[in-house]
Amino acid sequence: MAQTFEIAVFEGDGIGPEIMVPTVNILKKMAAASADYALSFTTHPAGAAYYAISGESLPQASLDAAGQADAILLSAMGLPDVRYADGTEISPQIDLRKAFNLFAGVRPVRVADGQHSPLKIPKGREIDFVLIRESTEGLFYTQGSGEVSETEARETLRITRDVSEKLFQFAFNLAQDRKVRRNGPGRVTCVDKANVFRAFAFFRSIFDETAKRFPDVVADHAYVDATALWMVQKPWDFDVLVTENMFGDILSDLGAGLMGGLGVAPSADIGLEQAVFQPCHGSAPDIAGQGKANPIAMILSGAMMLEWLGVKHDMLSLAADGQRIRQAVERVMADGVAVTADLGGAASTIDTADAVLAALDL
Repeated sequence: MAQTFEIAVFEGDGIGPEIMVPTVNILKKMAAASADYALSFTTHPAGAAYYAISGESLPQASLDAAGQADAILLSAMGLPDVRYADGTEISPQIDLRKAFNLFAGVRPVRVADGQHSPLKIPKGREIDFVLIRESTEGLFYTQGSGEVSETEARETLRITRDVSEKLFQFAFNLAQDRKVRRNGPGRVTCVDKANVFRAFAFFRSIFDETAKRFPDVVADHAYVDATALWMVQKPWDFDVLVTENMFGDILSDLGAGLMGGLGVAPSADIGLEQAVFQPCHGSAPDIAGQGKANPIAMILSGAMMLEWLGVKHDMLSLAADGQRIRQAVERVMADGVAVTADLGGAASTIDTADAVLAALDL
């Protein structure tokens, strides 16, 4: 009998519902074609639009449902004109990270053959690395509760041994897995600013301790400013990068730029038990309802969800279906016909999603 996985869905704000609907449709069709697993989707309220009418950005019932689900699929959240009383944006995705200790923010950066990139990629080179951003502390630790007076403002950067050990263990395990699958050489780079801040020297020391347990993986270091430079000059040299929350937030957008923009950048926030999968981009309310939104980042996030569920539950067919979706997306992008305006095409949201379905040949 097929195993059923419960998926908590948050449709988001702005273009969020427009890219979520075709993504769920693709995932449903994948599951319907499988004899090994089934997917059950339940939508829950959250986000800026919901906050505007209810005063709650993430109701307790939605949080509880997310905790009980096998995985969480979340679309773009937030609206520029809807904010908390302190002026900060509505961000239930950060609340979910903290509630479920989703310490590993996984941001894959991949430019497949034929895929557009602003960089001129030398022949024989390939961009295929993963940026892992710590997602629960760092400079985001006091989010919403920083100290502000008439003369100064302060936020606290917090790095703990407990979270850092889990983060680095995750990074080295990923590098090992990528090496086995021949997606990478088996290398982890700790990105920090240990030459200036004691907190990052502490962060690096825990990384070095963890590295000793993985003698088959190369471990090295890079300062964040140099990493930003090298991501432009030689991104094909990277395998797995691991860094603090704010640094990862910034570098992940640079990584998205290498792929052609945020519209094609998926992500996951993963803990020991639960995980959230969502596109890196925002809610783009200026194009909401016009059919112009690029669904690729959302679709690829759904593919990452299948792969994570497959690994977690030791179900090879589930993980393979996630890879099939990614490969179908890459074929659509390489073809360049059924892509949206942000990638230089004229396709609608549904046109692109339908092209991915056609490439899957379900």
